[in-house]
Amino acid sequence: MAARAIVVLWLILALVAIASGGASAQLSSGFYSRSCPGMLKAVRSALHPAIARERRVGASIVRLFFHDCFVQGCDASLLLDDAPGLRGEKNATPNKNSARGFEVIDAVKAAVEGCCPGVVSCADILAIAAEESVVFLGGPSWEVKMGRRDSTTASFNGAENNIPPPTSGLANLTSLFAAQGLSQKDMVALSGSTYIHIRSTILKLHSEPT
Repeated sequence: MAARAIVVLWLILALVAIASGGASAQLSSGFYSRSCPGMLKAVRSALHPAIARERRVGASIVRLFFHDCFVQGCDASLLLDDAPGLRGEKNATPNKNSARGFEVIDAVKAAVEGCCPGVVSCADILAIAAEESVVFLGGPSWEVKMGRRDSTTASFNGAENNIPPPTSGLANLTSLFAAQGLSQKDMVALSGSTYIHIRSTILKLHSEPT
């Protein structure tokens, strides 16, 4: 139990560390206190039922946030689809056929837009959804500072080169996480959330009738 608590603690510290990099905006905990006071309730109204239906969605949301922040900072660039003149990050090797939970984030965004249209950035929604996912699954909470700006560009090459692929060795992993200002303990915690996501996916596939 103590070991599990330590891993959860490091996961939170790692998420806080990457969340502090927010697309060059001045972040604060009360950023939407006046412009969208019902934001948190709206996020929970869409996120919690999705995790209740399928608990691994919580780990998937954490992983989305992790992968987004490793490319251009925490700016929701991962959420952008391919378009003329824009090659998105979803089809980069670490994300293609692997990153999931986009439809949940879309539902959360729709709920927030219904509460206060055009106010809350997708980058902030992804950040708060990651924290709420950990809390809903039984982990502790942390202060999520907000005020990130959404990116209008994506970086396919950044996703290919900055997100640790599953084939990475220890030296490469350590280097990629260090480039984000994260330690080996942070690396273990964040990689653990990815492991949970992958393991849950495999177990689900094996349990489904053929």
